Amino acid sequence: MASHIERNRLWSRLSGAVAAAEARTGEPLPRPVMVVDLDAFDANADDLARRAGGTPIRVASKSLRVPALISRALAHPGFEGVLAFTLAEALWLEENDVSDDIVVAYPTVDRGALARLVASPRAAARITLMVDSVDHLDVVDSVRTSKAVPVRVAIDVDAGLDLGLTRVGPRRSPVTSAAAAEELARHLQRPGFTLAGVMTYEGQVAGVPDQVPGQRLRSAMVRRLKTMSVAQLAERRATVSEGISRVAELAFWNAGGSGSLETSASDPVVTELTAGSGLLVPGLFDHFRSFAPRPAAYFGVPVTRRPDDRTATVHGGGLIASGPVGPDRLPLPWAPAGLALTGLEGAGEVQTPLTGPTAAMLSVGDLVWFRHAKSGELFEHTTTAHLLAGDQLVDDVPTYRGHGLAF
Repeated sequence: MASHIERNRLWSRLSGAVAAAEARTGEPLPRPVMVVDLDAFDANADDLARRAGGTPIRVASKSLRVPALISRALAHPGFEGVLAFTLAEALWLEENDVSDDIVVAYPTVDRGALARLVASPRAAARITLMVDSVDHLDVVDSVRTSKAVPVRVAIDVDAGLDLGLTRVGPRRSPVTSAAAAEELARHLQRPGFTLAGVMTYEGQVAGVPDQVPGQRLRSAMVRRLKTMSVAQLAERRATVSEGISRVAELAFWNAGGSGSLETSASDPVVTELTAGSGLLVPGLFDHFRSFAPRPAAYFGVPVTRRPDDRTATVHGGGLIASGPVGPDRLPLPWAPAGLALTGLEGAGEVQTPLTGPTAAMLSVGDLVWFRHAKSGELFEHTTTAHLLAGDQLVDDVPTYRGHGLAF
C-alpha cells in the first residue's frame, strides 16, 4: 500500500498535470477531473499477464467503460477478446472494431439488441451470448423469422461454493451440476444456435479481499473459503466438462477474475481468464494477497469551503459504488494523504467535508483526489477520461457516456 509520502507526491503530480494542461490550453478542465495513470495501468496489465502464466485474458469491459482503455488493454501481450456486460454494448464494440471476439457475460432479454444481432451475420459470428436456461433461447427465437444466422451461446455454470444448506458466491446461474449443464447443452443443439463455450465465474474467490487491515479473523475465514472454493470448483469443472463433451466440442472455457488468475489458470479445463478491475485497481481491490495494488484511476474535486480550521469541504465527491451498503462502498480521499470523510455527512452529491491533519493545509481551489470503490463505475459520471503519462496529461478520451452511450 502506498505510503503517505507517495500519496503526497501523487497529489503534486496529478494537480500539477492538471494545472499545466490548463495553462497550455487557457481553458479550465471540468470538475470533477477524471484521470487514468497510464504508467500504473500498463504495469498492472503486465502483472495480470504474468499472473495468468500464458493463459489468455479477456478484458472485462464493465470494469473500464472507456473504449480507448479497452483497446489499450487488448494491445498488451496476453490479452485477447472482451467480456461485455450488455448485448447493446457488445454490438457497439463490434461495429466500431474494438474487438471481433466478444462474450456477453450476462443473459439478455433485450429484444431490440437481439434483433440487431440476428440481422448481422458478422456480429453473430463475433459475439457470444450467455445463457443458463431454455427461456433465453426462446427469447432469441421470438425476434427472428429465420434461423439462417446461427447465434453463438455459452453456458453460465454456477461457480459458488456449495456448503450444503447454503452457497457462498454470486447468485448467478441455476446450472449447478454436471447433469444440468449436459441437459442444457442438449437443448442448445436445436436449430439456430451454436454452443461455443462455458463460463464459471468464482466471484467469492476473484472479488473478495482476503488481507484487510484490522480484520485478521475475517480475512483468515475468507482465505479458507477461497481454498475450499478452488478445490470444489476444480471437481465441478471436470465433471461438467466431461458431461458437455458428450454433446459438443467447446471453443472456450472462461473463468476467473483479477483476484483469482493464478488458481483459475491452474485448472486444466480453463482455456481463458477474465480481468478488468486489476487494470485500474479501485479501493475494493487494495487488500488481496494475490497481487500488490497500483491504483490507476482518480477523480479530482476542488475545495470550495473552509468551514473551520480542521475541515476542508470539496464540491461533489459522492460517487458511491454498487453492492451491499457499507463504508467500503464510499470513495477514498486519497491524495493528499491524511484526509477522512465525516461520519455525519460522508461523501455527498454536492459537497463533501473532509477532516484530518491535512485539511488545515488545503486552500479554496485546491484539488483533492479520490479513488472510487469499484472499477468502471467511476466513468459513468463523466464524458471524458484524461490520460496521464509521467507528469503530463497526454490525451483525453471519451467514456461510454462521452460517446452518448448508457448501457
